[in-house]
Amino acid sequence: MELTRDWVTVRASILLTFAVAVLSILAGLAQIGGLGVDGPLAPYVHPVVRQTVGFTGTITGFAMFGSGFALRSGYRVGWYTTAVLLPLTALQGLMQASVLSFPLVALSLLSAPTLVINRGRFDRDYRPSPTQLAAGAALVTAVSYGTVGTYALRDQFNGVETIVDAFYFTVVTASTVGYGDVIPATGPESDIAQLFVLSSLVMNVAAFAVALGVLLTPAIEAQLSKALGKMTDRQIDLLDDHVLVLGYGDLTEPILEELDARDGVEYAVVTPDETAARRLSERDIPVFTADPSDVDPLERVNLDGARAVVAATEDDARDALAILTARQLNPDVRIVAAVTQRENVDKLRRAGADQVISPTTLGGHIIVDCAFGADSRDATEGILEDIDLDD
Repeated sequence: MELTRDWVTVRASILLTFAVAVLSILAGLAQIGGLGVDGPLAPYVHPVVRQTVGFTGTITGFAMFGSGFALRSGYRVGWYTTAVLLPLTALQGLMQASVLSFPLVALSLLSAPTLVINRGRFDRDYRPSPTQLAAGAALVTAVSYGTVGTYALRDQFNGVETIVDAFYFTVVTASTVGYGDVIPATGPESDIAQLFVLSSLVMNVAAFAVALGVLLTPAIEAQLSKALGKMTDRQIDLLDDHVLVLGYGDLTEPILEELDARDGVEYAVVTPDETAARRLSERDIPVFTADPSDVDPLERVNLDGARAVVAATEDDARDALAILTARQLNPDVRIVAAVTQRENVDKLRRAGADQVISPTTLGGHIIVDCAFGADSRDATEGILEDIDLDD
């Protein structure tokens, strides 16, 4: 990918976010463990406050990691969460009043300008699936049920006095750890508390299992899809205003390199060659393993929302079928094809291609022009201008 100024600053924003996350966790753990060296502000901050802020700072660090991964994927929500967490990490660094927390404050302040400058670069919308929403709602409902119920029945529990005690007991019960420090009282009058604990255990374990499955399933699917050379459903759903490359051949590689060099351009390859699909997937190139001349695969990769279609498989007959299908599904999309045999140029045009280029003819013109003293770049630009005029 081309090292443009925007490319560098965007990567800097992401790297700084991860660096702030690491420092927030390390500074928080040092404060909790009493390893921090008192700074100039230490006399003005109560030790209990410093230790509490160290605990919350560790949690904020893990939340910042999540924001960093969201930024890495270009999600707008990642920008918003990072914008909220950066001032928080700076404030927590000051409240910890430790020499170890000063770098956290400095890095948080340094990260803010780069985040503001690159605001427009993180523009992808995050839309949780119905399954994710249902799993989140089930988890929140189960934990709320356990916490509120435990607090309401606190007189029948040994060790529950506050809502925090009730929340602690619910989480420990849901995780099946069972420390035994909080238990229902014994006796006939506590039967309802024991029955409540059983119901809370079943609900929370089921909710945690569903939520864990929802979180792990996309990761497992991504690894399987990568091994098989296939795009995940999530990748396919995000395709919009993209370039579709139909088929794969030796001529396809320069096309993919050029698309990679154009920052911000999304593309996907559709090919029936499973071996080629696996190689492309290993290089993190979005690939859909299917016949590009079939209707269903092209509908699946959102041909309607594509900005352009490129057919260059070094098989003119296969390209013609793919072009016919693409033109049938989207009459307005721009289709460009590379023809192997010059006599097939008109055939691919009749199939529906807006522009047909013969690499061999193009290369012959450039070689002859260069042989007579022309610069290769000037010769290429001149031929491309002639092609545009022919359109």
